[in-house]
Formats: sequence, C-alpha cells, structure tokens
Amino acid sequence: MTMASTCAQLCLRCRGLLGSKASSLQHYVQVRHCVTMTREFPQISNGLFITGNRTATQTRLRWKQQMCHYNYMTARYLSTEAKEKKCTDELSRADSVACGTPPMPSTDAVPTTQNQLSLADLDAAGEYSALEKISDEEAISISIPSSIPPASISLGDYVDKSETLTKLVQLGVNLWKLEQRPNVGSMLLRLDFNTDVVPRLLFLKEIGVEDSRFGYIITHNPFFLTENLENLQARISYLKSKKFSPETVASMVSRAPYVLNFSVKRLDNRLGFYQQQLKLSASNTRDILARLPRLLCGSLEPVKENLKVCEIELGFKENEIQHIVIAVPKVLTANKRKLTQTFDFLHNTMKVPHYLITKFPQVLNSKYLRLRERHLFLEYLGKAQYDPALPNYISLDRLVSLPDEIFCTELALATLEDFYLFQKTL
Repeated sequence: MTMASTCAQLCLRCRGLLGSKASSLQHYVQVRHCVTMTREFPQISNGLFITGNRTATQTRLRWKQQMCHYNYMTARYLSTEAKEKKCTDELSRADSVACGTPPMPSTDAVPTTQNQLSLADLDAAGEYSALEKISDEEAISISIPSSIPPASISLGDYVDKSETLTKLVQLGVNLWKLEQRPNVGSMLLRLDFNTDVVPRLLFLKEIGVEDSRFGYIITHNPFFLTENLENLQARISYLKSKKFSPETVASMVSRAPYVLNFSVKRLDNRLGFYQQQLKLSASNTRDILARLPRLLCGSLEPVKENLKVCEIELGFKENEIQHIVIAVPKVLTANKRKLTQTFDFLHNTMKVPHYLITKFPQVLNSKYLRLRERHLFLEYLGKAQYDPALPNYISLDRLVSLPDEIFCTELALATLEDFYLFQKTL
C-alpha cells in the first residue's frame, strides 16, 4: 500500500515536470529559431546597415537581447531535463523494489549538476569573439569615439585638442576672424605645426619679418601656410631683383601678406601696369608700391575707375594726376563717392583751383566733415582765404592736418570753446 502511494506521488511529480519541460522546449525552439534568423538577417538584407550606424546598433542590440533570452531558456531547459531524469530514475527504482528486481544502473555517469550550465557561462559564450569575421557593412558601422569634436561652428572648441591651433593662438592669430571665412577652419585643423607651420615661420624670419607680425600675417593670409616654400622664395627673389631693398620687402610682406600668394608672372604684370598706366619711372613706381603694397595684391578695377574719375569728372591733367598719386597713393584706392564729394567741396564751395589741389594733394585724403567744419568756421570769422597771392593766406595742408587746438589758436585766432559752440550750430 505504501509502495503504491509512493509511485502515485512520483507520477504526479513527473507529470508536472513533463509539462514544464514541454513549455521550456517550446520556448527553446522558438528562441533558437529567432537567433538563427537574426544571425542570417544581415546576409539576407544588404541594405540594413547602409542606413547608418543607428540601424546597425539597434540590430546588434536586439540580437544581444535575444541571445540573453536564449541563454536563459537553454539553462532552464537543461535544468528541467535534469530534474526529469532524476524523477525517472526514482520511479524506476521504486518499480524495481515493488517487483523484487535490482534497479538498473544509470547510464549518465556525469553528475547532474554538471549538466546545469550557469547563466554567466552562457552569457560569456554569447559574446563576440575578437577573431569573429564580420561583414563590410558591420565594419563600417563601428564608430570610434574621438577626442576632437566631429563638427563645430567655432574653432575655439578645437584649441585644447589641436597643437596647431594652440600654437597659432600663442603667435597672436585671431581665430574668430578666420572661422568666418569658408574652408579656413578645416584647413588649419589638417595642418601639422612642426611640418607645415614652422618652416614658413622660419622663412618669414629669414626675409626680415619681425616675430610680432606673424600673427597679423596668418590672420589676414592663412593660405600662406599651404604655399610651397620654393615658390615663396622665388617671389621674394623677384621683388629684390626689381631693386626693392630687403627692408622694403619685409615691410611689404608685413603690411600686405597676400603678396606672398602672387606668382612671379602676376607680380611682374602688376608692376608693369602701374608703370605704364601712370607713365611713371621705375623709381617712382617702386616708391608708390613700397608705401602702399596692397596695390600689388588688390583688385585693379577700383584703380582704373579712380584714374578715370580724376581725369574725366574732376578735370585733372595727366601730369597733375601723376603728382597727386606720387604724393598720396591712397587716392588710387579711395572711395569714389568720398573722392568726388571732397573735390566738389574744395573746388566749388571753397573756390580752390586745380593747381592748388595738386600742390596740396593731401587734402583729397582728408576727412570731409573736418574740412567742412573748419572752412565754415573760418568763413564765419571772415578768414577763409586760400589764395597764396593774397594776404592772410591759409595753407590747405595746415587746414586739414593741424589738431583742433592749434587750428583755433594759429589759423582761426579763436578759442577752442568758440569752435565747439560753432560746431553745434551746424
């Protein structure tokens, strides 16, 4: 009776274990099928990883989750299988005792605990191996974190990460000006300070440029850092061959850095243009370009236009234009509206003839407001007399060049307060 009760209890336990095994086996088969499809999916759909790193990362994350679920269900299945075998062995021994026959030896010589794989072991088995072969799409999708920001609207974000930018800042380069120019920021980040920047700084030092001007030159002409050193030396040698002194060449480079970017042929054409257009001697041409070197690297259209304005609209003769340009080269690059406005006030309001303007061409480069205020103040005092042949003559040069205090005391013979009060009436 006791033996029958024991057999019945074992049968109930085994029935429960068999039901649990069936459920575990079903999950095991489903998850294994899902894992198989996940492993094969990248090979079936070639376009999955082309959409970007995010798709590949999501796919790998889903695969990891499925592998963890698969490992858990496998461990559960094996554990259930071990329990079922233990139950079967107990039932077999009970039947043997009831029938009076010796129990059959177990065919599984390995202890049951060895069949139960831990979740940690299965998770370790599910990790990727360093020797595992991956597809090209997976390799492309792998992103490596960089210490340099991939994109930014300011070069300031890269200064701490880039040796080149750090050293340029120390030289006095204004990065905020350079980052406003297209493609300059990316160009600077690609440069190596020792191989790209240092040789060109040494070149500047060799031709006589002061160290304090390095920052100004790079700020205004960063593309100089990509110029070939042989080409740079050839351009400097050409200027020296045209009898520009080494000191003058260094000064021209310091004040007009784009001179370094012009080829020898282009520099020669510019020199020829000014000499032929203005009909100047070689010495006068060198003098003009040395005092205003941006004439060599600036646009020629404003120069041509101003020369026509001086000749046609203002009515100066060829020799008068030559004299004005030699004395004040800035007239060639002056704003056309400002130039005509100043001349109109001088010639039509102040009644100054062409020859006096030619004699004192600095007046054309003066501030229009200063010229107007001082003339009107002298006219108010009855002292606006600019003819050198008449008494109480006032030189145009002194009119526009003297400070307010000296102008009042020496030319207007009035106080500075009177001049300021008069300005308020204008």
